Amino acid sequence: MSGHSKWHSIKHKKGAADAKRGKVFTRIIKELTVAARHGGGDPDMNPRLRTVVADAKAANMPADNIKRAIRRGTGEEPGVNYEKTSYEGYGPGGVALLLDVLTDNKNRAVGEIRHLLTKHGGNLGSSNSVAWMFDKRGYILVEKTAADEEALMTAAIDAGADDFRDEDGKWEIISSPDTFDAVAEAVRALGVETTTAEVAMLPQNYVTLEGKPAQQMLKLMGALEDLDDVQHVWSNFDVSEKEIEASLA
Repeated sequence: MSGHSKWHSIKHKKGAADAKRGKVFTRIIKELTVAARHGGGDPDMNPRLRTVVADAKAANMPADNIKRAIRRGTGEEPGVNYEKTSYEGYGPGGVALLLDVLTDNKNRAVGEIRHLLTKHGGNLGSSNSVAWMFDKRGYILVEKTAADEEALMTAAIDAGADDFRDEDGKWEIISSPDTFDAVAEAVRALGVETTTAEVAMLPQNYVTLEGKPAQQMLKLMGALEDLDDVQHVWSNFDVSEKEIEASLA
């Protein structure tokens, strides 16, 4: 999982600026609305909503924003009707890209995605051109300094996690999508702050990039994630620490 973990580390370094907060809020508001629409507005009865509410609080989203997003999802307040879709493509060096999108305008979304892929040395693919390279898994990432290893591992495994490992100086917890909410709640019950907690599309294998393709790919990932309609970008690329430092220079 090193490439997946590494990209989260890059985002953490790049995302310290307040300018990123608006994008984070936009993504979470959409997820709150959709979760409430499909599972109801009570977090105690809707595990998916409960997880997104926890994400919202961790991002310091105001309580009123959370409530309004949920009420839009349940129909108690007027709001935009978002459609969930996905797009597949290729980045520099032929690496695979899988994008989760929530949008009120599919034509706008696909147009913006196609433009960025072309600009950064990639291209849009057809349905299932790369999706088969990924597995849907619960994914939680915790800084080593944030938790006691034995307590964290015991809580995660007891809640249904499939794997617990040391990866790039962090604890990675992997589960099935069905047990993810229970595992995430078990981790939160310890008072542990997570770097990442999501149902992710994890690559089965990674493609290592160096030099210009690596830098292009890092720029492409950032540009795609900055699009308001894009909720998540999954890829199977890996880069060295040297390439990461060069991208941050």
